[in-house]
Amino acid sequence: MAVLNKIRQRSLFLILIIALALFSFVLTDLFRNSDALFGGSQDVVATVNGTNINRTDFMNRVEQMQSQLGPNSTSTQAMSRVYDQEVRKAIMASQFENLGLSVEQDQMKDLLKQSFSSYPEFQNEAGVFDENKLTEFVNNLKTLNGQSAPLSTFQINYQQWVSTENNIALGAQERAYFAMVKAGVNATLGEAEVDYMLENATRDLNYVQVPFTSIADSLVDVSKADITKYIGQHKDKYEVDATRDISFVEFKEVASVEDEENLKTELLKLLDDKVLFNEATNANETIIGLRNTKDIESFVNSNSDITYNDAFLSKSQLPSVAADTIYNTNVGGIYGPYKDAGFYKLSKVVAETQLPDSVKVRHILVPYAGAQSAQPTVTATLDEARSLADSIKTVVTVNPSKFPELVTEFSSDQGSVANGGEYDFHPITQMVKPFSDFEFQNQIGDIGVVQTVFGFHIIEILDQKNKSRAIKVATIAREIEPSEKTIDATFTEASKFELALQKESYDDAAKERNFTAKPVNGIKVLDENIPGLGSQRTIVRWAFEDGTKVGDYKRFSIPSGGYAVVQVVKATKKGLMDAESASATVLSEIRNEKKAAMILDGITGTTVADIAKNQGRASSNASAVNMKNPTLSGAGAEPKVVGAAFGLEEGGVSKPIVGNKGVYVVEVTKINEATSLDNYQAIANRLSTARTNAAQTKVYEALKETADIDDNRARFF
Repeated sequence: MAVLNKIRQRSLFLILIIALALFSFVLTDLFRNSDALFGGSQDVVATVNGTNINRTDFMNRVEQMQSQLGPNSTSTQAMSRVYDQEVRKAIMASQFENLGLSVEQDQMKDLLKQSFSSYPEFQNEAGVFDENKLTEFVNNLKTLNGQSAPLSTFQINYQQWVSTENNIALGAQERAYFAMVKAGVNATLGEAEVDYMLENATRDLNYVQVPFTSIADSLVDVSKADITKYIGQHKDKYEVDATRDISFVEFKEVASVEDEENLKTELLKLLDDKVLFNEATNANETIIGLRNTKDIESFVNSNSDITYNDAFLSKSQLPSVAADTIYNTNVGGIYGPYKDAGFYKLSKVVAETQLPDSVKVRHILVPYAGAQSAQPTVTATLDEARSLADSIKTVVTVNPSKFPELVTEFSSDQGSVANGGEYDFHPITQMVKPFSDFEFQNQIGDIGVVQTVFGFHIIEILDQKNKSRAIKVATIAREIEPSEKTIDATFTEASKFELALQKESYDDAAKERNFTAKPVNGIKVLDENIPGLGSQRTIVRWAFEDGTKVGDYKRFSIPSGGYAVVQVVKATKKGLMDAESASATVLSEIRNEKKAAMILDGITGTTVADIAKNQGRASSNASAVNMKNPTLSGAGAEPKVVGAAFGLEEGGVSKPIVGNKGVYVVEVTKINEATSLDNYQAIANRLSTARTNAAQTKVYEALKETADIDDNRARFF
């Protein structure tokens, strides 16, 4: 009671303390999220040249894009595609504004006509584009309040229509913009003449090369300071994005040996009949097993993860791991359990027959409205198509000679009409199943009507080759999966490793438990996939969070089942690459610079022959060297060396030149001037074509490189 009285006496004081604590919490969150404190927008995915890309609109576009890309795409892939589109739109919009490029109303009408003139919805009775019908359609979309209406083969709402119009206008603006750019990059006759001279004016050379490899790397010291200095002198080469290096130990949820043995035992229990007590009837019931069941399809479908396949199979179509054994099993015989493609299986041979390995047929395809690949002009109902097919079958059964004539008149299969409906010898896997079943399971000369997803086929079997035994196999398959016990054990193992990291280093803890720690280096902030783990955007986001430091670790679930305990090993900030990271590429370049200085110090003599003798190197000759392809035979591409040679008179000897692969001294033995042309227009045309073809891509790349882009995607994805 005394304590309670003291609390009551100091209640105001306690309230103040709690209020201050809450205020402190709010302030901490605000400072952690500086945008909230200083007014920065939380809904801006990126800012391009001062134009914001709104998060809500962007997310809607991403959702639409992911739908277009299909189920195999990820949200990150869709996001990247939309981001590139939005950045391009913003960059080009600023160019259009500066130039006063716009799409006026009359031009927009023409653009819409060009884009939609072939749509039946916008055509009159004569099949001509009707602007009034388009206007009526758009007005109707407005009244639907966001609901979609059919257009051609897809659905569209008003917002999507507006977006489509904007994209059409943007396309027109881009075409006009790049047309002006291309008009300004045509080559002049003077440029054509220079290009011609660069290619056709040549020099014959005598040269000596002292390669960098003539000095051992061990004789050249490269310090960390040298690397840092070199990076500073070549900043554009060594600018890098922020990256993270991680290491992970994976704990996979995979079936244990015990799980597999239990699965095999369960399959074997399905072989024989068993008696079970039925509580509903209060009596024992006999459950028929695989050996004795008469309804094989129902039995398989009730007990298997893979449905029953009611087809005769050749040996080559059986599972390769058990093909010989199953194929040689008599009807009624059972093989298994055997392991195949992630399943344990029991296979029973239920029937046998003789099937050809290939068949030659001819057919007439009668489609119906809604059948796969049916043309829009097809209006026959399913019953009408069936009736027509039956009538055609009656005719060709009585008079097979009419088959080619009826193919031309009725068949919609353009792949065979020209051949009188004929398909030459083909395997059982070529046609859809109902078609294949008929042609392989019937006899030469048989004619029948078969329905497939494409319509009704009137098929005549013309020939069959190489009949051999085929079997019908009932297979019960159970997927090999980890048991609850195994899943729990995997979780426990991952948790114990994570706990051990509180006391041990990551590498020591992994080594002590015989786990393999796998490194992944150079992860970028918007990466999605981690080699070895698949799509793991959550790991990437965690690695780049402000609160995540080098040495931090965390456990994550992995898509394939199981866990990965991940540690951040290294964090690299955006900017210049550090000396350690750059050393792999920088070392050879710095060494070559130092080797060049050492070689230059050792060169004496004024002629190629003297220098070659002094350096213990043989001189070489290079004929017809030109400036357009500055290559020395025996040395490779050496533009500095070739350029220096073209600055010499005939008989002139260069000073030592530091090239790509060594130090060179060159003597010009012959100057071969190019013969002037009467007209350089053809060359100018060729250069103009090459430039205009590349202009659009290069101009946009240049605009993007110079644009002011603030990318905030990592906040949201």
